[in-house]
Amino acid sequence: MSTRATPVTPVTPGGSVTPVTPITQVTPVTPATPATPDIPPGARRPRLNVGHESWDLIWSHVHRVLVVNLGVAVTNLPLLLALAAEHRPWRYPVFFGLLSLGAGPSLAAAFAYLRAAADDARAPVTTLFRGYRRLFTRALLAWTPCALLAAVAATDLATLGTTGPGSVLAPLLIVVTLVALSSGVVAMAALAEDIGLTRHTLLAASYASVRRWPLALLNLALLGVALVIVNQAPLLGLAAVPGCVLFVVWRDCGAMLEALGGGDARRANDERDPVESGTALRETGAHGLGIAERRD
Repeated sequence: MSTRATPVTPVTPGGSVTPVTPITQVTPVTPATPATPDIPPGARRPRLNVGHESWDLIWSHVHRVLVVNLGVAVTNLPLLLALAAEHRPWRYPVFFGLLSLGAGPSLAAAFAYLRAAADDARAPVTTLFRGYRRLFTRALLAWTPCALLAAVAATDLATLGTTGPGSVLAPLLIVVTLVALSSGVVAMAALAEDIGLTRHTLLAASYASVRRWPLALLNLALLGVALVIVNQAPLLGLAAVPGCVLFVVWRDCGAMLEALGGGDARRANDERDPVESGTALRETGAHGLGIAERRD
């Protein structure tokens, strides 16, 4: 038979009894743990399995993009500083037009670096600046006529837009502006392939822009989006956008140039050794257009 202890009630000197409240035991609260899915015994958790070659390819592309971004920012530093100081550049067309002439050599240097990076995935940044110094004069001579023609056509379009003849001439002026800009970009890609600057270079670039006009419009659209992003967020835009966009533009320009001499190149490849087919394609396409390729 069990006995239970009776709590003692203390008595005060005055004779009054003070009740004692029994102490209750505090039960600890166990924190709730998040529910986890039932994993059968012996099963392995899924994980990202990327091989060494895949990681090397990813980091090589990141390295290439960062080098191009740095080169574009350094070679166009005067233009970027002017755009940061003046938010309405169209009010000073002559000043910003002169600064924009430096974009041609910058594009040629970026394309030359991408061409070198196709053979050496970790080409150093000095390759880009050496290409800029080597191609500066020829790129400036090829870019200036295209930039001036596009500027004149855009000015005429803005001036005649509200007049009677403007509605008739507007489509022609728009086409001239687009072809001039695309021809300049394609000419920079041709110079990056060590093709000499001759009187046929710009004609070949213009013909390529008209013949492969979907790629030409895609290139201009990508470049326009890149300019808008850089203008709205300069630091973030320069850190991520130019290298990716110029890589796509460079590949498109290569396809446009190869398409010009495609027929002659294929006939030449049939008569050559298969190992030399890639070299024959580029050489036949270049000489078929009347573009003299420089030999070191």
